[in-house]
Amino acid sequence: MEINKKQSLKDALKKMSIEGKKCLIVIDDKKKFLGTLSDGDIRKALLKGKNLKTLIKDFFNSKSTFFTEANFKESDAKELFQKERFEVIPVIKKNGEILKILEWTDYFGPKQRDNDLKGVPVVIMAGGKGTRLKPFTQILPKPLIPINNKTVLERIIEPFHFSGANNFFLTVNYKARILKAFFEELEPDFKVNFIEEKKPLGTAGSIKNIPKKIKSSFFVTNCDVIFKVDSKEIMNFHNTNNFDITLVASTKEITIPYGVCNTFKNGQLNNIEEKPTFDYLVNTGLYILKPELLKLIPKNKYFDMTDLINAAKKRKKKIGVFPIDENEWVDVGQWEEYEKAKSRLE
Repeated sequence: MEINKKQSLKDALKKMSIEGKKCLIVIDDKKKFLGTLSDGDIRKALLKGKNLKTLIKDFFNSKSTFFTEANFKESDAKELFQKERFEVIPVIKKNGEILKILEWTDYFGPKQRDNDLKGVPVVIMAGGKGTRLKPFTQILPKPLIPINNKTVLERIIEPFHFSGANNFFLTVNYKARILKAFFEELEPDFKVNFIEEKKPLGTAGSIKNIPKKIKSSFFVTNCDVIFKVDSKEIMNFHNTNNFDITLVASTKEITIPYGVCNTFKNGQLNNIEEKPTFDYLVNTGLYILKPELLKLIPKNKYFDMTDLINAAKKRKKKIGVFPIDENEWVDVGQWEEYEKAKSRLE
């Protein structure tokens, strides 16, 4: 749970993902306590235009709360956790080193199901043919392909429902009757509304037909991406920054499998960089939209989410990016990733 101040934002995101934490303890080379770094601190840095290679030293909270070894009491820690809702509180030795790290779960146990997203609509775009997953999708619609003991669709819905979401919209076209029959048999304790496309309308075209009674921001997700992120955190980020659209983007490291030649303007070789790596934030297919954005979608015309984002940008709408680590989601829309998902989601 500790991270050196000389490490990067990317290192911090990866460590949070691997350890399942939202906050890290920042230390120096001598392992002395310096402060804390939360996932919110990382997002603030990225919103300021910093990239993932930026060092965390200028973005962690150097005024974070801690106990000294001398003044630490269990009763005080529990009271402070309950009052401030901290993820972690370190206990520091006299020499500045960390004695131990207290966590919320030490006092209140694992996170329980809540209702923070109750009433928040979730739109799942489930109308595609899933051609990359043939021959499975010649028999089943892509959302009903099994990953171990659950369908893709169930795995998409579960984290939203765990946070209280109970109103789901499925845009359907290919094998729509099978999808409807599945939910009739399942008898879920949440509402499922079907929006039928008479023809393929793209990744945004079908959501034009969502009932106009939706008055608050809502989630939109592809039906072949499964996330291990807290959807409440994304909604809080969206609302706090008053974004019109928020898209969830994942870190992605790309390695060029060759030596790259860097040249001067006259064509002379400067150097050869052997198998360089580059870091990007890639779109995952999970979004939050304000309902006003539906006005930008043409009716009964093919319209992708990228078209909607471009239309919003032209109108000076505010668009945010919520970064996650590449280990916090899986794309099951192609065979190679589907096979990986079966082992990752056991």
